[in-house]
Amino acid sequence: MTSCSHSTLTLLPQQKNRLRCRHCHLTIKQEDLAQDFCPECYEMQGEKRNDFEEVECPDANEARYRCESCGAIIKGE
Repeated sequence: MTSCSHSTLTLLPQQKNRLRCRHCHLTIKQEDLAQDFCPECYEMQGEKRNDFEEVECPDANEARYRCESCGAIIKGE
């Protein structure tokens, strides 16, 4: 374990809810979904499936910071 004092912190953006394909279980951000169908199902099976469920981020209301010195992720309160 390192002896970093975590003196230089950067606030990370809040995590947003994601979409999970009900068939292949790929989890993807809404903004990363270029088309209206699952890219994994299309690539692997050639089928344009658009059956998604929304998955909530467990820490959506919690601030997170990254130490610029060692890269550790630190949860705030």
